Amino acid sequence: MKLTVVGGGSTYTPELIDGFARLRDTLPIEELVLMDPATDRLELIGALARRILTRQGHPGTITTTTNLDEAVDGADAVLLQLRVGGQAAREQDETWPLECGCVGQETTGAGGLAKALRTVPVVLDIADRVRRTNPTAWIIDFTNPVGIVTRALLQEGHKAVGLCNVAIGFQRKFAALLGVTPSDVHLDHVGLNHLTWETGVRLGGPEGENVLPKLLTDHGDTIAADLHLPRTLLDRLAVVPSYYLRYYYAHDEVVEELRTKPSRAAQVAEMERQLLDLYADPALDGKPDLLSKRGGAYYSEAAVDLAAALLNGAGSPYQVVNTYNNGTLPFLPDDAVIEVQAAVGPSGPAPLPVPAVDPLYAGLMANVTAYEDLALDAALRGGRDRVFRTLLAHPLIGQYAYADALTDQLIAHNREHLAWA
Repeated sequence: MKLTVVGGGSTYTPELIDGFARLRDTLPIEELVLMDPATDRLELIGALARRILTRQGHPGTITTTTNLDEAVDGADAVLLQLRVGGQAAREQDETWPLECGCVGQETTGAGGLAKALRTVPVVLDIADRVRRTNPTAWIIDFTNPVGIVTRALLQEGHKAVGLCNVAIGFQRKFAALLGVTPSDVHLDHVGLNHLTWETGVRLGGPEGENVLPKLLTDHGDTIAADLHLPRTLLDRLAVVPSYYLRYYYAHDEVVEELRTKPSRAAQVAEMERQLLDLYADPALDGKPDLLSKRGGAYYSEAAVDLAAALLNGAGSPYQVVNTYNNGTLPFLPDDAVIEVQAAVGPSGPAPLPVPAVDPLYAGLMANVTAYEDLALDAALRGGRDRVFRTLLAHPLIGQYAYADALTDQLIAHNREHLAWA
């Protein structure tokens, strides 16, 4: 089995390698290819990856290359984890929206749109080359904004599934609070990427007992603190929103915080510098503790689970993925990309039935889906008017004066990545 990681020079990669090594019985990889145009980082991380496999007795081989066609040739699956523009572009995404009093964040609002416009054309070019070289390969997208990028891939007929680590993070946290193993916890997870709610927490599977009410009663303070939301809100909602809902439920509060604190991009850039120094140590043969603060917790477990299910029918029988709606949520178009529990196998994901969704959540999902429609159109066809309409549609923006100013800022800060600008 051959698996290729596009963006293999990411500081995330040792987390992924650690998972491949530990979970080799679930996903028996024989060859892992790390592809990245950043030669220095690629060789550094490739060397660490080999040491991790050696330490854990994994028999597979690791190859590094800057040649995409060579990397994906013969691959059974291609995992995308790239960041067009790097941390410098992320820093901009997180700062210029604040000038209009809007959230600055790399996956939602104006910053999220900027990332989508930079990313979609690049990902589609990669996917086209994968299809020419190996049309049977699965594409697993971990590149944000996952919902929009996955929809772009599916719309072009690629064998693609989107992956996010929010659900597996909740699964692990809830299991620890309940004193059970993660495999015992099944989430009623519903929404769009980075716009999701846990409406049930079941023990044993989709038909198991829903212990969410007890979880909120016994551990609501802990859960609320993790989300930086008030316990009273969780009690009133009786669900657990993802951390990203804080941008909607506490928008003005978050804007004030972002204006007074160092950006997340600056924090991550500093962590990356430290991580690369650690990775350069030839004695290091495991992922360092600092990596857990970089983000992407449990990323490797989610990636292994999904790849194993797609390639050989192994892994967990139900997984949270991003895929076409196809009637799962009747208030959204069939071609919307939703993030829900699905049965995953070699034929792809099949979303499980979802109970009727409260209008409080369905309305926001429908609004953001409309934004994503416009965002994908802007990413594919470009143009100032399309960017403006997309920003005007976003529930975190919505005022024409803000949308106008943000459009100018977005184009000015991303001109080198926008072929039409």
